[in-house]
Amino acid sequence: MGKQLLLGDEAIAQAALDAGLSGVYAYPGTPSTEITEYIQQATAGSDIHSRWCANEKTAMEAALGMSFAGKRALVCMKHVGMNVAADCFINSGVTGVKGGLIVVAADDPSMHSSQNEQDSRFYGDFALVPMYEPSNQQEAYDMAYAGFAFSEQTGEPLLMRMVTRLAHSRSGVERKEAQPQNAIAFSDDPKQFILLPGIARKRYKALLEKQEALIEASENSPYNRYIDGSDKKTGIVACGIAYNYLMENYPDGCEHPVLKIGQYPLPSKLLRQLADACDEILVLEDGQPFVEKQLKGCLGLGIRVKGRMDGTLPASGELNPDIVAHAVGKENKSTFAIPSLVEMRPPALCEGCGHRDMYTTLTQVLKEEYPDHKVFGDIGCYTLGANAPFYAINSCVDMGASITMAKGAADAGVRPAVAVIGDSTFTHSGMTGLLDCVNENTPVTIIISDNETTAMTGGQDSAGTGRLESICTGIGVAPEHVRVVVPLKKNYEEMKQVIREELDYPGVSVIIPRRECIQTLARKKRNK
Repeated sequence: MGKQLLLGDEAIAQAALDAGLSGVYAYPGTPSTEITEYIQQATAGSDIHSRWCANEKTAMEAALGMSFAGKRALVCMKHVGMNVAADCFINSGVTGVKGGLIVVAADDPSMHSSQNEQDSRFYGDFALVPMYEPSNQQEAYDMAYAGFAFSEQTGEPLLMRMVTRLAHSRSGVERKEAQPQNAIAFSDDPKQFILLPGIARKRYKALLEKQEALIEASENSPYNRYIDGSDKKTGIVACGIAYNYLMENYPDGCEHPVLKIGQYPLPSKLLRQLADACDEILVLEDGQPFVEKQLKGCLGLGIRVKGRMDGTLPASGELNPDIVAHAVGKENKSTFAIPSLVEMRPPALCEGCGHRDMYTTLTQVLKEEYPDHKVFGDIGCYTLGANAPFYAINSCVDMGASITMAKGAADAGVRPAVAVIGDSTFTHSGMTGLLDCVNENTPVTIIISDNETTAMTGGQDSAGTGRLESICTGIGVAPEHVRVVVPLKKNYEEMKQVIREELDYPGVSVIIPRRECIQTLARKKRNK
């Protein structure tokens, strides 16, 4: 099929297409966004589903519905999206699948664009489903290509864990022969997807009984490999991209025995072989000490296990070849020093962004007239309102939390309590919080800063574009307290007056400052 230069994300996308994909379901989130964008560009005008979903939960559920119909589906999200999708994801291990189903969780060690650096492998372990973790772009392609068939063979969804460095770096990828889409087909068990307790108990028992076969598959997986070495003092377990970092330090081969891990559950026989051969084990894994904890708990051989937990590796942040070199006792010789003149450049809102005008007017009114105010922020470009020159928000926790935290603060007696949320985040997970506010007529002012796109991740479609007012009134906000303003300097006095009026209203009010993102607007003009 020839070789293509692909990002890790793109390798997964192309593999899914070549494997007979019928639909991708996702909410944009770095570092997973490019998977869906690649499929959208490659399948324009085709019958392959590729529209963005309102959030990760709806994406996971829709993909399971496509699997229910016997077709192959891909779900893509960043690691914190797994928290949103977890309800369906955990239960999908119990229901099992019909058509192959791959869930891609793109983790972000070092928090390049995230609130935390949680490790999605814990979700796969919790759900008792098989997992893949590629070490390079070719392996990402191979795993995704074969993963749909493996999912159908095991009858379980497959969790594929990526990390930022692999998702966003390029390498040559050899493609395989394209397969046709599956025909519609349904389970032989008409009750497979009905998780009433009596059925769920049986299916959960069946899932537990599969674990031995899943471990055996890991023992025989081409992605798990024991590589012997002459220096048996230390054996090394290298998971996913950490294997690449290790081999960069040993271009001619490692003198230590190495167990490369790319498929889970952990291959217990291979681990035992490494433990029997070596005096101690060093675990290299990007993220949290997932394997390290399991080794310390299950080997029971008195062998020393080193890694993040004992300080051999940093407790947080992503790995790199230099960190790995230090852990294996090699000397680091940096070729290039970082000039002292180079300083970190913090991100900032674009010049001309509507969020700037919203924050300028909001902070002026609040600071001058409401000294006891609190503003609860959310996830999006507008989170940068926490920085200079605005210093405008007091919290940023998770998608949708602005509205519900403002409600809780108002319930505690805080006046005024203000929430700032973006249009895409509002339809992602803010609407239910608004319903809570409406049900109690909580005195909160909710600002939905509408730039008509999902800007932070590159300008993808926003589910609420053109519908925000009707959504708010449909949920129950009084129409006269759903106010739309245009965030421009010439409108500052009007904006301030609207803000004052709604802050003084002793109930639920919504202000929608609406102006298209200047980046998407410029892109549209260039493409004309």
